[in-house]
Amino acid sequence: MYKALLDKIFQAYPMYHKIGSAAYKEGLENIEALMDILDHPERKFKAVHIAGTNGKGSVAHLLSSYFQERGCKTGLFTSPHLVDFRERIRLNGQMISEEAVLAFFDKFKTQFDQLEPSFFEMTTALAFHYFAEQKVDVAVIEVGLGGRLDATNVLSPLLSVITNISLEHTQMLGDSIAKIAKEKAGIIKPKTPVVIGEFDPESFPVFEDIANQKDAPLWLVTKDEYQFSGNFEDLTVKDVWGNILYEHLQMPLQGEYQLKNLKTFLQATEVIEELWPAEKDVVPQAIRNVVSNTGFQGRWQVLRREPLTICDVGHNPGGLALTMKQLAEYPCRQLRMVFGMVSDKDIDKAVSLLPKDALYYVCQAKIERALPADELAKFMRQHGLQCLVVGTVADAFRQANADAAPDDLIFVGGSCFVVGELLAVVN
Repeated sequence: MYKALLDKIFQAYPMYHKIGSAAYKEGLENIEALMDILDHPERKFKAVHIAGTNGKGSVAHLLSSYFQERGCKTGLFTSPHLVDFRERIRLNGQMISEEAVLAFFDKFKTQFDQLEPSFFEMTTALAFHYFAEQKVDVAVIEVGLGGRLDATNVLSPLLSVITNISLEHTQMLGDSIAKIAKEKAGIIKPKTPVVIGEFDPESFPVFEDIANQKDAPLWLVTKDEYQFSGNFEDLTVKDVWGNILYEHLQMPLQGEYQLKNLKTFLQATEVIEELWPAEKDVVPQAIRNVVSNTGFQGRWQVLRREPLTICDVGHNPGGLALTMKQLAEYPCRQLRMVFGMVSDKDIDKAVSLLPKDALYYVCQAKIERALPADELAKFMRQHGLQCLVVGTVADAFRQANADAAPDDLIFVGGSCFVVGELLAVVN
């Protein structure tokens, strides 16, 4: 019954991650009408609202873990899902139950259908209703797309966070860093603190101007704000003056780019504790237990050690650049990459970042937005890359495994959907 309902939902409501910009509904009228029907659940819990180009999912999971370690009943709303739709909505790390999804649509679907909402608007309504119904102490809410006109932006949060800005979704958000920053800055609310995770000379003046207009206290995480030494299993954190803040931290999210996200998380917790003091410092436990607390997956996730097999959902040029930089630091006999992309990304830019010495198993995820494997391989060959067109993600992964020696490295990525299909096979 649940699967049949889910199939109907996926078919009935425009779904951005399946079909792209055709599913994007500009404006908050629909979500405001949905909130009216549901008696405004968005007003019934504290929230932290997170936007940004890269890192917002990681920061959201770290903050959810932090609140859970504080003993708070914690909601978490993220997107897209990798394997199961219910990953998007979690309570203390546990996915929303199938029964709760069924009950929601059984009760409200007829009223909602008159508004012709998008899939994301429906999902946001479900999440907010569920969190209010469960009487969460706090919910960590990740923006779906942009910020100003995103369905989540009906919230009045405790804190807003903007991780960083790079060019993405330019057809909807604008064709410059400043224009995209203005859209993401739409989550800044009057007199509500906002943390900016990274400085950019084009985006920061936009954030500063809008924060000033709204009398919103602004915190910027500067390059030297937090300094790290050691490794992911034994990390020392110092402040800008060299004082030790934390020693022997264990960071299970081992992509090097996660250190940027960790800085944003640390600044966010400082601001939260000014607003809502904690009884004890739970930051080390929150970091150490982020995966077990929240079910986080798909970010520099090591699937096995021999051959070393890693997957990562980084897919825009900013995310891919950081991932490829770290990949280059791993010694191996032969790098084998199971790789696929969606068609509405900057394919040329992304492909230009890929290592020249890898062997590529080019695949196509089972969604409408997926770039056909043969088209992607054509782009890649133009950049001098050695490609084998395989087709499906599962077949590409099987082929890479069959070809690999124990001291090879297999990397799977290029798209959230490639990683999601892989995890559905290996989990």
